[in-house]
Amino acid sequence: MSDPASRFAPASRDLFAKEALAQIPKILTLQDRNAHSPTYGCFDRNFWHYKIIDFPSGMAAEFVWPLALAYSLPIAGNPYYHQQAIKDWAEAGMIYAARSAHADGSCDDYFPFEKAAGAAAFSLLAGLETYVLLNLHNPEVLDFFAKRADWLAGHHESGRLTNHQALIVLCLEKAGRLFESNRWDKLKARRLKRVIEWQNEEGWFQEYEGCDPGYHTLTVALLAQLYELTPSPEIKGALQKAVYFAAHFVHPDGSFGGEYTSRNTYNYFPHGFEIAGRWLPEALAINDRFLVGLANGLGSCYADDHIIGHHTWSYLLTYQHWIAERPVPIEPKQGRLHFKHAGILIERRGPAVLYLALNKGGVFKFFLNGRLAHSDTQFSARIEDGKLRTAVAHLVAKYDVEFGDEHITIRGKLGWAKMKQMTTFNLIALRGLMFTVGRFFPDLIRKILQRILITGKKSAPLEFTRTLAWNHEQLNINDQLSSPSWDKVHAVGIGSSQTSIYVVMSRTWQAGQLQPWLDLTAQVRALKNGEPLTLTRTL
Repeated sequence: MSDPASRFAPASRDLFAKEALAQIPKILTLQDRNAHSPTYGCFDRNFWHYKIIDFPSGMAAEFVWPLALAYSLPIAGNPYYHQQAIKDWAEAGMIYAARSAHADGSCDDYFPFEKAAGAAAFSLLAGLETYVLLNLHNPEVLDFFAKRADWLAGHHESGRLTNHQALIVLCLEKAGRLFESNRWDKLKARRLKRVIEWQNEEGWFQEYEGCDPGYHTLTVALLAQLYELTPSPEIKGALQKAVYFAAHFVHPDGSFGGEYTSRNTYNYFPHGFEIAGRWLPEALAINDRFLVGLANGLGSCYADDHIIGHHTWSYLLTYQHWIAERPVPIEPKQGRLHFKHAGILIERRGPAVLYLALNKGGVFKFFLNGRLAHSDTQFSARIEDGKLRTAVAHLVAKYDVEFGDEHITIRGKLGWAKMKQMTTFNLIALRGLMFTVGRFFPDLIRKILQRILITGKKSAPLEFTRTLAWNHEQLNINDQLSSPSWDKVHAVGIGSSQTSIYVVMSRTWQAGQLQPWLDLTAQVRALKNGEPLTLTRTL
């Protein structure tokens, strides 16, 4: 049987609009809409309403863009279309962003004086687009845009996040057009060069430690918008490779992404595929396949207070840029596809499809007859190590991998999960640091936090071997976990969607996560020291 997502009558763009418009009431709930309030326009409800934090998140200012799109797009059944109140609240959001920013135009996201490039860029792009969409005339907001563009043009954050670099390039391009100025052209060109250089030869863009197809779709979207404004062979070539790469990651059921990727996201930003689809029809087919999953409730939920905006504006832009004439679906090729640099293997055998992370200890998703049959994020163990800690086999690292025509074996050590939590003491210490020395070195603080919460792996005293062996279209999983002593191992299990690093867009709800936890603790307690835990499963 072929993949359901590759053979269907193309769904309507209305589904993207419906999903997006359903988020507008929550976005409005997040905003202070009292015109006489000192925080009028603020979208951070934890700050202005609950008063449980001491500064507003600058990222929240991007919510003006979904409002502006809802106001301006004549979508059937759109109750926000040309409603003056929506326009007023969007402008109020930009004014508040301007007045709550630092003097240099930057803003904070997670802690005071952070000066977060991502939050500044997302909210600037949203502001620039909103200002033009609503045909506004506000000198205070324009002055703020110029300051923020200047700050972004000269700021370089720690870590390799290509989507942020592409975002800043698009911001500078949009700002230059709004102000009819070339003042950012040289710095914009340098940023764009970096984006192109950070694209791997396999087509994906670097995100911290590797490839995340979810964030990849965001970079594709931003470059597609940029190419519309400034066509060039370099951008076009990068987009072509990026689109062809992304096409492999729409699952047979129409879902996208997951824990086998470097940043564990289910992100999917569709509007870039519609824009690029004007000259690259293969891009449209990606959205068509994704729409099958969205129609069946397999999209990820991003409706929390901090990240609700991203996909809302992307879905509305997809509606706006929708191309009526769709390409004929093409069946995915059978066989093994190995993205060596990404550390991801995709194998199709008849109705069976495997997505396997070689650089994450063999985390995988297995589809059969067009449906998710099994999701596995490898061994997890609770161990007494001075205190109770968690060791996992799914951190990004270099593992020993052995390939055969009918099997793949992955070996390595578990690593300590990154589960650092904030305490009262930590919060007070961070505030004290940022209000003194840290405010002058925010990038150093960010780099330290990235190392603690996101990057790198410290080995734990357990080793695993995972072998995936094919028997025609049947997949056999043979796992082994070894420990020098089981006395201090309190629990062992395997989850379907476990992650152990901090990524803002990860750990969202997706229907494929309904698979129950596999508890192996009883088997471990029956083992003698020196005996390995073995587990055999057939899918």
